Amino acid sequence: MKPGEPGSAPLAPAGRIAPRDWMEAEATRAVIAALTSEGAEARFVGGCVRDAVLGRAVKDIDIATVELPERVIALLQKAGIKAVPTGVAHGTVTAVIDEARFEITTLRLDVETDGRHAKVAFTDDWARDAARRDFTINAMFLAPDGQLFDPCRGLADLKEGRVRFVGDAHERIAEDVLRLLRYFRFFAEFDRPPPDARALSACKDLAGELGKLSGERVRGELMKLLTAPGAAAALAIMAEEGILPHVLPEARAFARLAALCAIEDAPEAPGVSPDGLRRLASVLDVDGAGAKAVAARLRLSNADADRLKALAGRAGGLGPAADPKAVRRRLYRLGADSFRDLALIEWAGAKAADAGLPETASDGYRAQLATADTWITPSLPVRGEDVLALGVGAGPALGALLERIEAWWLDQDFGPDREACLKRLRELVMR
Repeated sequence: MKPGEPGSAPLAPAGRIAPRDWMEAEATRAVIAALTSEGAEARFVGGCVRDAVLGRAVKDIDIATVELPERVIALLQKAGIKAVPTGVAHGTVTAVIDEARFEITTLRLDVETDGRHAKVAFTDDWARDAARRDFTINAMFLAPDGQLFDPCRGLADLKEGRVRFVGDAHERIAEDVLRLLRYFRFFAEFDRPPPDARALSACKDLAGELGKLSGERVRGELMKLLTAPGAAAALAIMAEEGILPHVLPEARAFARLAALCAIEDAPEAPGVSPDGLRRLASVLDVDGAGAKAVAARLRLSNADADRLKALAGRAGGLGPAADPKAVRRRLYRLGADSFRDLALIEWAGAKAADAGLPETASDGYRAQLATADTWITPSLPVRGEDVLALGVGAGPALGALLERIEAWWLDQDFGPDREACLKRLRELVMR
């Protein structure tokens, strides 16, 4: 029997956990009642079970059942619950109650795969369904009464901080190449180094298959990986083993990423939380054009692409000793969000370059971030119509005058009010 494979004995409870709030919520109970109304079993499965065992908040609720998809739809509709056939060919139906969503999947086997898609056959064998799942920690089932079923010994792996594929790692990745990236995402979230030897070996052997994945699928896993606690360690391992170049060859600044993760995850920067795009920008060793190419390959949205390009450029850093006036001027030009991103990346770069970075330097960056947290962008007290009222025609001359008055206003640290700005504007027009 391969590590992580379910045994041949009938599936028996491996323990019990106290029902969690989400299990006892009215919507959850309604869906379970509908699915079991004629005697069939339904159990929670996957991430919600894993997170329940860990005592974490549960976001998505997945349910497994022996009922066929068409029967699932009928049972839900009979109970007055909206049923959406999101993936009937693969056994998946989504139940909708108000804002709550439940993904319900019939127990199944993968009978044919091409690395991206699978043809499935339905089954009533819980252990065989578990055997086709990706990782042991995602192959646990939880009955509505709290009974835990663990056919692949994922509970022990979870408690020991170990991420392993179910059965043969090569086979699991060959079924869906995305599982290679998912391995490192879950490694970054749950594992304690070093990585599982069998998993790492399979990932190295099959890394060349990553080119089959769409940019959207790669982006989805990378962004989740980047926000995980062990993001820096996971990416460094991927690079060391020759895996990362297949999806992100521009990632080379691992020390800077590690420093940024430490800043975001620690109380060094209060109010700052992990941000996947900021972390992506920090690990890239590219200019704005290189960032644009990365954004195109990962199919980032226009807004995210622009943000990545701006952060990867990292031009014109203020440094930790910048005076408050310079900080306010930069905040005015960039906005609080972009300023915060750049300050954090610059701080991380300084830490990466100098392990003994003086605490005074860190204090300087903290002060800049504190200013950004309370920043409200002031408005220039004069507008184009004020220039027109002084007899200046529309065109380049008007824009130039507004730029000059704005520069003067900034030099005065936003102090001059409308009356003072109008006086200065008249002086400039008279020249």
